[in-house]
Amino acid sequence: MAEKKEKLFDQFPPVTTAEWREKVEADLKGAPFDKKLVWRTNEGFNVQPMYRAEDIENLSTTDSLPGEYPFVRGTRTDNDWLARQEIDAADPVAANAKALDVLGKGITSLGFRMKECDAATVASLLKDIDIAKVEINFTACPRHCEELCASIVKYVKDHGAADTFRGSIDFNPFKKALKHGKPFPGDIAQMAADMILVASDVKGLRLLGADSVMLSDAGAYIYQELGYALAWGAEWLTLLTDRGLSVDEAASRVKFNMGISSNYFMEIAKFRAARMLWAQIVELYKPASADACKMAVHAVTSRFNQTVYDAHVNLLRSQTECMSAALAGVDSITVTPFDAPYRTPDDFSERIARNQQFLLKEESHLDKVVDPAGGSYYVETLTVAIAKEAWKLFLEVEDKGGFLAAVNDGEVQRAVRATSEKRHTDVARRKEILLGTNQYPNINEMAASKIEATGCSCGCHNHDDDNADAALPTARAASDFEALRLATEAASNRPKVFMLTIGNLAMRLARAQFSTNFFGCAGYEIIDNLGFETVQQGVDEALAKSADVIVLCSSDDEYAELAPEAYRYLDGRAEFVVAGAPACTDDLKAIGIENFVNVRSNVLDTLRAFNERLLK
Repeated sequence: MAEKKEKLFDQFPPVTTAEWREKVEADLKGAPFDKKLVWRTNEGFNVQPMYRAEDIENLSTTDSLPGEYPFVRGTRTDNDWLARQEIDAADPVAANAKALDVLGKGITSLGFRMKECDAATVASLLKDIDIAKVEINFTACPRHCEELCASIVKYVKDHGAADTFRGSIDFNPFKKALKHGKPFPGDIAQMAADMILVASDVKGLRLLGADSVMLSDAGAYIYQELGYALAWGAEWLTLLTDRGLSVDEAASRVKFNMGISSNYFMEIAKFRAARMLWAQIVELYKPASADACKMAVHAVTSRFNQTVYDAHVNLLRSQTECMSAALAGVDSITVTPFDAPYRTPDDFSERIARNQQFLLKEESHLDKVVDPAGGSYYVETLTVAIAKEAWKLFLEVEDKGGFLAAVNDGEVQRAVRATSEKRHTDVARRKEILLGTNQYPNINEMAASKIEATGCSCGCHNHDDDNADAALPTARAASDFEALRLATEAASNRPKVFMLTIGNLAMRLARAQFSTNFFGCAGYEIIDNLGFETVQQGVDEALAKSADVIVLCSSDDEYAELAPEAYRYLDGRAEFVVAGAPACTDDLKAIGIENFVNVRSNVLDTLRAFNERLLK
């Protein structure tokens, strides 16, 4: 049968890129190709609407196989990543019981947030856990990581698992400056070197954290997270090789903990680019083994884009994020529970978070294929483009003295803060969409009662005197809109917005839908209508229903007559809004109409102004 297969595409003449473009331009009917179909990414490069084999002909990323240097296609020849569960270990006995429970439910990696770090606590925490088969990871205050390291090494050796143990201690002295704007007071390099010496017989224990997930959760762009992560890892190499350690000793102890945003293909490309660039950085130090060039990456789904309102949409976000990381070949993944923005996750949300990974493994079989994106014209091009932008940032940091200097000087924090502010503005203007928050909100949802107060949990005990201006921002993308809706919930009156629909059927329906979404973002009550014969009839109906805001929904041509009539008849008895940006806007403003809502409006600022006037 194989000999009888026909090569069907040989029957057609090849089509050039120029011919494809001509066809697309013809379909655009005169609209500019670059303006309509080419988009500029936040990472600083353009993305084309189509890619072809010629776009990747000269890319070196396609020259290697999974498991081969520079590891762009993965550090392994399989894709069986580890599914991690994070556990608060303030009560070691309870944490141990929870760990044993989730291990029986498919978890293959544990992450413990430590309070006490002595040997007895570690022994109690790890009781009956097969440390030869389960990856064990620890997070603790940097000041206690040396004690924690000694405790873990002792436990591992006592149980004969020095050669088989896999895990990490997230020694992150950079956190104090990043989260609190205060440099770490200790000798970072000496503490790290001492820990490596203590753990010399436990090769599978990674000790040095490069936690760019902090930057991702603060709102950093993808190229920023990657560029700073590389600089962070390189700082560890520089500090330790300057103390006399080999690059093999240093690099084998670095663990990258990276975030995952909802930019699906970009995130796949980011992790591929990360492995490639890290391998090249380590190679410059002349390691004795190519294994030293392998990047160990744990990925965590984003908190920045999680929302309090319509919180179950967080499941959709984290599912695509987890999928990006899995397809990109990371070593392990934590899925952040959907309710994390407003309370301590409960058993249900943690179970759902675990099952999101199991779904990708057991039903979608993503663990059965290594680097399925390899060779994709789009993803290969994105990989190289992101790598170039991240490399530029990496070199900038190195030229200014390295990552530690940039963090202590506040440069990294300022850059990420500027990005976060830009993204908050984009959310306010709906250039960045958060479903259920700034677009298509559930207007009848109330959230105040489900929010639990949460404080600093990093172990540094500095949350009472943070130097916020010198620290990473903490506000999620949805926080501004959530403040609006919470203010509405707390008010004694819930504003009513009445859609005065009149005139052209298609336009009034479209603008009523737009305005419903617009004012729904503040949690106002929406009163929609099928349509009115006259503006007087509509205004009378609105006032009968005690409307606080009346939105005139019609066509641009009809506004010139309808808007002045409605405005004058209303005579200040409620707020008057015109939905759209008609050509007669200046004329309408001249008679006193001030409120217009349209696609160019800053939704957040507009609603804040209405809240100030309407809430009591």
